[in-house]
Amino acid sequence: MTDFNPELPYNELPTLPPPTDQIETTQILKRCIKARVALAELKQAAELIPNSAVLVNALPLLEARASSEIENIVTTTDKLFEFADIAEDRADAATKEALRYRTALYEGSKMVQRRMLSTDMAIQICSTIKGLELDIRSEAGTTLKNRMSGETIYTPPNGQQLIIDKLDNWADFMHRNTEIDPLVRMAVQHYQFEAIHPFSDGNGRTGRILNILFLVEHGLLDSPILYLSRYIIQNKAAYYRLLSQVTSEQDWAAWILFILDGVEETCIWTTDKIKSIRELMQHTGQYVQKQLPKIYSWELVELLFNQPYCRIGNLVDNGIAKRQTASVYLKQLCEHGVLREVKSGRENIFVHPKYIELLSGEENVWVYYAGIETETAVEADRPI
Repeated sequence: MTDFNPELPYNELPTLPPPTDQIETTQILKRCIKARVALAELKQAAELIPNSAVLVNALPLLEARASSEIENIVTTTDKLFEFADIAEDRADAATKEALRYRTALYEGSKMVQRRMLSTDMAIQICSTIKGLELDIRSEAGTTLKNRMSGETIYTPPNGQQLIIDKLDNWADFMHRNTEIDPLVRMAVQHYQFEAIHPFSDGNGRTGRILNILFLVEHGLLDSPILYLSRYIIQNKAAYYRLLSQVTSEQDWAAWILFILDGVEETCIWTTDKIKSIRELMQHTGQYVQKQLPKIYSWELVELLFNQPYCRIGNLVDNGIAKRQTASVYLKQLCEHGVLREVKSGRENIFVHPKYIELLSGEENVWVYYAGIETETAVEADRPI
């Protein structure tokens, strides 16, 4: 076991991979199977929504909000959707930072489709999150302390070249040790990245984005829709305790099992969330078709889920209606309770309350529109 003194820079952080008997126990391998089944079911559920933008516009924002909250950067789902597709200068600082996380996740998912995860990609992701050009830190890293006692828990490695060497080993492990299950590699690389702590700030959020991108890179996800930060928030004390146990005791098994549990639980919850989104889309389409047949189109309904904070320009840009007609459509949807008109700066926007409540809620439930909850499905142009 490597000597570890939390007061000193952990320059002796062991290289990867860890010993096989610590990361490929029978229990871990069995748990990998369950997590991979849950991931496959999540992929299948996502494929059942014809327009992938519905999920890609929504779930990464939930991940951005939760991942930022772990670092005590607190905003709301409503604020993120309100400012997601306009100039962010009107948003408060926390919302801007969470939106940059969403942007980093989007950009990272595009990058990882063209090339493998790397140190350079991690630098780009962290720079996007922070909104400035970053490089591997040359100064001492942030010392982590116990919030209650003030006791030092961990001091990351020091020295830019040493950090670069450790990141090279980190990247090599992700791509060369293919005999190790990818979910185990994801858990191991996440610990290593956080232990290296290569940036002056933004390491936690960068590391959580890298988790999702690793799954996309290895085909376990098609798009960045795994809302894993929710699980970390719910188990924040265990998350930091188990990270610390890898450092102090080389207890890899407990850490890996924690991450595998998180992947499985989050996949199940997200799959249920997607199922509820599909059902609400179908129900909303039925309701609009019945109540407002003259304005109904599936494209209009779909837009209300792509843009739950909808503007007149969104209808115009999507070819649904010209400006004056678009305004009439949105106001009619307000009159029938589908949307709610609110003031945002100098403009009015049209909020989709049922969808926002579904996205924001822990429980994946929604309330029927009055009058059609007991009816059989109404014919729709493009039912889901």
